[in-house]
Amino acid sequence: MRSTSPLRVLLLLAPAVVLSACQPQAGRDAPPADHRDESPEWELVWADEFDVDGPPNPSNWTYEIGFVRNEELQWYQPENATCENGRLVITARRERVANPHHQPGVTEWAKSRAHADYTSASLMTKGLHQWRYGRFEMRARIDTRAGLWPVFWTLGVSGDWPHCGEIDIMEYYRGTLLANAFWGSNQKWVPVSSINRFPLDRFHDAAWSTRFHVWRMDWDEQRIQIFIDGTPLCEIDLNQTRNEDQAGENPLRQPHYLLLSLAVGGTQGGDPALTEFPANFEVDYVRVFRRSAGP
Repeated sequence: MRSTSPLRVLLLLAPAVVLSACQPQAGRDAPPADHRDESPEWELVWADEFDVDGPPNPSNWTYEIGFVRNEELQWYQPENATCENGRLVITARRERVANPHHQPGVTEWAKSRAHADYTSASLMTKGLHQWRYGRFEMRARIDTRAGLWPVFWTLGVSGDWPHCGEIDIMEYYRGTLLANAFWGSNQKWVPVSSINRFPLDRFHDAAWSTRFHVWRMDWDEQRIQIFIDGTPLCEIDLNQTRNEDQAGENPLRQPHYLLLSLAVGGTQGGDPALTEFPANFEVDYVRVFRRSAGP
């Protein structure tokens, strides 16, 4: 999500091979699962079902504010996230808001803009909830029109990016679904990565974007596995994700917090000029499980 630099890419699975089996049933949403139906191997430790109308639960979520990363076009603000009818709805709007941090003549992108032409929201559990390993699940519907960049992702609690570690459980832009991980190189701000791309047309479902889907990450000390609707997308070997700086820490073996974001434009999102707004990222639930201790 946060990278703007050329990357060294480890392709862990060939997308064309994976997607031959990755085809949702035509005409059906991924069903909402009752967490009690989860395998006995997993125990629910945290969830937000978004059942109370109004602002998201402040015990679970805080917000990013303003221009944040990737030269994106939107101004992040809490007003663009609400819960209604049992769902979290993050709404991107085409509207002009002033940039209070504007400094005429500076070259830094976030300060050089006098205003934003779009608003949206980015929620995070930072400072409230964090986890090291487990099963992370989201049921959601994403808007895949031009210029939109929805993400369900994590960041490590310690260190600057990318040395803190990043996992993109669901990322979408420009016709492609992604499942990624980032960690640090021997240069500041430059990541090493596992990037796995899945063009939507390989799902062979013209109505894919109108449906709800379930994204899942299974994360333990040895590997990260990412799934959509129960079908594997990629596997990342955590023995290969150590930062390349002198400290040599493995940021994918530290606690991470969750983020739900809907960006507009920027370095990867594409051009939203012809897209009709508002645009929504709708989330039915987010759940976190840990492995059961057993009988």
